[in-house]
Formats: sequence, C-alpha cells, structure tokens
Amino acid sequence: MSTGKEIGRNMPTIRLNTFVKADIETCFDLSRSIDLHVESTKHTRETAIAGRTSGLIELGDTVTWRARHFGIWQTLTSKITVMQRPVLFVDEMQSGAFKSFRHEHHFGEAAGGTLMTDIFIFEAPLGLLGAMANKLFLTKYMRKLLIQRNEVIKLHAELKQK
Repeated sequence: MSTGKEIGRNMPTIRLNTFVKADIETCFDLSRSIDLHVESTKHTRETAIAGRTSGLIELGDTVTWRARHFGIWQTLTSKITVMQRPVLFVDEMQSGAFKSFRHEHHFGEAAGGTLMTDIFIFEAPLGLLGAMANKLFLTKYMRKLLIQRNEVIKLHAELKQK
C-alpha cells in the first residue's frame, strides 16, 4: 500500500504483525485509545499532557506525550494525519526527540480475528551518531515498545470478545 509520502531509503523501519482474536472494529478503536496507550507504557510513566489527553484519537488530533526513556524525561507531539476507519490510521511526529517518525497502523480481517500490522519508520537526530544509536539499541528498543503495546491491545480486545 502506498503511503502517499516518500520515505528515505536509509531510515530504520520496524514491521510488526500481531494476530488478535477479535473483530477489526474493536482492534481499531483500542489502538486509538489514549487511555490504553498510557496503560501499555506504564514502565515509562508515559502520560498525555496536551492536545487530546484521553479517549479515542481522531483525524487531525494532536497528542503531546511525556515519558521517561533511557533515564531522561522526553516530550513528543504527534498528529493523526490519515484515518480510514477501520483499516488504517497514521500518526506522525510534529516535535520531539526523533528527527522524524511515521507510524502506520494497518488492520485487516483474518480467519478468526484481525491482523494488526504496525509500520514504524523513524530517523534519529544527530546524523552519524543517531545512525549508530539506531543500529546499537534504538531499533530494538522501539520494537520492544511496540510489542508491549500490542500485547495490551490484544489482551483487552480478546477479553472484550468473550
């Protein structure tokens, strides 16, 4: 699927598939829940501090997050730039620690549930130093965050279906 935006060839890209035994609408809405996102990132003490701070994010909404990563408090603002219910939404960084990021959230019906596919494309700041950080630890760290987030979404979605 074309994203409608050129992505740099050297930018790290994380692709993550998560199968959930729940309907597509439930998975889509839980993935847009700010409250559930906060629950999934408790270990970073992440909170929404500006823009939409609770409920479900919608097209055009911004959220400013504050969290502790690598022992440092960081603030990041993202905006929902694409919304095609219930198959896709995209959030893109407006300001924050990365040079840039684009997180595509894809949803497809699958036998017995929903396949959620995250495509997280990012670029660290600081040129060569940032590229080294990507290879040494940042990509692994971001993949782990996405996996933890999706495990919480999966748990809540599957409990809702019972």
